[in-house]
Amino acid sequence: MKSGASYLGADFRFDPPNFHDILEKPSISIIGTGKRVGKTAVSAYVCRVLDKASFMPLVVAMGRGGPSKPEVILGREVELSPSFLLNASRMGKHAASDHYEDALMARVTTIGCRRCGGGMVGSPFMSNVLDGARLANTLEGEFVILEGSGSVFPPIDTEARVVVVGTHQPIEYIKGFFGPYRILMSDIVVLTMCEEPLSSLEKVSFIEKVIKDIKPQVEVIRTVFRPLPLSSIENKRAFFATTASPQAAPLLMGYLEERYGCKIVGHSSSLSNRADLRRDLAGLSGRYDTVLTELKAASVDVVTDFSLTAGKEVVYLDNEPITLEGYRPLNEATIALAERAKADFKSKGS
Repeated sequence: MKSGASYLGADFRFDPPNFHDILEKPSISIIGTGKRVGKTAVSAYVCRVLDKASFMPLVVAMGRGGPSKPEVILGREVELSPSFLLNASRMGKHAASDHYEDALMARVTTIGCRRCGGGMVGSPFMSNVLDGARLANTLEGEFVILEGSGSVFPPIDTEARVVVVGTHQPIEYIKGFFGPYRILMSDIVVLTMCEEPLSSLEKVSFIEKVIKDIKPQVEVIRTVFRPLPLSSIENKRAFFATTASPQAAPLLMGYLEERYGCKIVGHSSSLSNRADLRRDLAGLSGRYDTVLTELKAASVDVVTDFSLTAGKEVVYLDNEPITLEGYRPLNEATIALAERAKADFKSKGS
């Protein structure tokens, strides 16, 4: 499959994804082995690193909640305030979709695209990502980040790939199905959530061994996520809305209190369950003045709407990948990969 050959069985056929060579700028794809592995958080981090290193990145993000026509957000120019995002939501836009998150967290130009469905190998059933990539050719920016959706590839040829693997996933997602294909196609494997209670040290080590057995030369980087407020929360009494599990939430709340000097007086792990989320917000409304939320799921149409109506401050949280000791820092690996991508793009055109 990695060599571009189809696999034909007695009553099935698997075809490799068709990657279109249409970008006129060097590029990196960021893909995943499934949903909820932290791919958008890694993408936003990669953009921040490359922007700081003067690569002038822009993002083409695909998602099930993406727009019917590619949508450009000028993250360097537009203030993505809670009111702005709420107004976008009220206009019928999914203001917590990946391209809004990338624009808010990385402050770069993003292009939001839609994909519908996805095959086992990684092809979308349909998408407008080709139109988004062509649009990227016309916009300011010198380096393109293509962001996948779930386990679906962006159908665009890029100079390099990063695959994000959640260590909380079943092992079969990595060593079975088409997990090995995604690893073989990638230059860097970012392991996320490498800590208790999400994953044991034994499981993380086993996953890394499986990956090295599949592709011995691939670079593996272990990371954990930590919340990063986009504005000061010092001395604030806060409610914390997250997609993290109830088991993981206390770790993140403790980190916020210790690192940023706030007091978490309540939380909800129901950011994807609107009814439970409204109940949690209302139940503790009198005890907090600030709401901390990731930009995901119902963070705009429920959390932001409820908070602004109730006169609460809204502070959005990034999920920052922190490299664990003993591994090359993700920022260094990102810059090295981008430099290689630029060189490969230049040699392709010469």
